[in-house]
Amino acid sequence: MDGGAPSSPLQNEGALQQPGTLQDSPSSPHPRGLLSVIQKLRGSPGQELRIVLLGLDNAGKTTLLKRLASEEVSTITPTQGFNIKSVHSHGFKLNIWDIGGQRAVRPYWRKYLGSTDLLIYVIDSADQKRFEETGQELAELTEEESLMGVPLLVFANKQDLVTAAPAAEIAEGLSLHTYRDREWQIQACSALSGEGVQDGMNWISKQIMSRKK
Repeated sequence: MDGGAPSSPLQNEGALQQPGTLQDSPSSPHPRGLLSVIQKLRGSPGQELRIVLLGLDNAGKTTLLKRLASEEVSTITPTQGFNIKSVHSHGFKLNIWDIGGQRAVRPYWRKYLGSTDLLIYVIDSADQKRFEETGQELAELTEEESLMGVPLLVFANKQDLVTAAPAAEIAEGLSLHTYRDREWQIQACSALSGEGVQDGMNWISKQIMSRKK
């Protein structure tokens, strides 16, 4: 089983404490972005959703953010502070906060976590020297009181590089199977090409819908 294929998500239904499983699902190289998620959320006019996008510097967060918003990704500069993308449709507002991942900025991450509906954490799958560092940051984040029980989507980015580690291997290294207080998924992707991104967005849509019930 190839856990590194961008269309193979590894997920865990945290509330049910079921083990993660690898699945194959279709992936679109040209995702419709946030609009496709918004269109699935009709029925609660005025609802505002907050998603925080975090990860180490150079993980590909801003490229992913632009991909989610269906924007041009050819020119990207490092995020020094934060970027916000908001989409309005059918009475919904989905705000995604992309916060810089430089070491000097990370202590300020906590200031942006209040009222978060879902956490997206981006990992450079090809930068294996920093796996321990990124794993420690994620572990500390999930212990924050303001993120207790908040669904977690990990994008194992840069799967287009030959040195990229498979998503299943990254999940094991992050000990995601020990996260029993929330639902989580790790999704292999390439933010540059868009492959695997829509699969992650579909999971986000599922989480939001289940929390509305």
